[in-house]
Amino acid sequence: MAAPEPTESRRDQLAESILEALRGLRFGSVEIVVHEARVVQIVRTEKVRVGGEIPGNGR
Repeated sequence: MAAPEPTESRRDQLAESILEALRGLRFGSVEIVVHEARVVQIVRTEKVRVGGEIPGNGR
């Protein structure tokens, strides 16, 4: 049995949630978790890049 189609407002809400997770993300990932053909979770993982020399390391 196929899952019911989401309503237009639900699709718009999902799209906005995904776009919000992507906004401002420079390094990282956005994972969309689907269960029984329905989006159940959006996970944003952001990585912070630390650059430059470490004081006293001599590099």
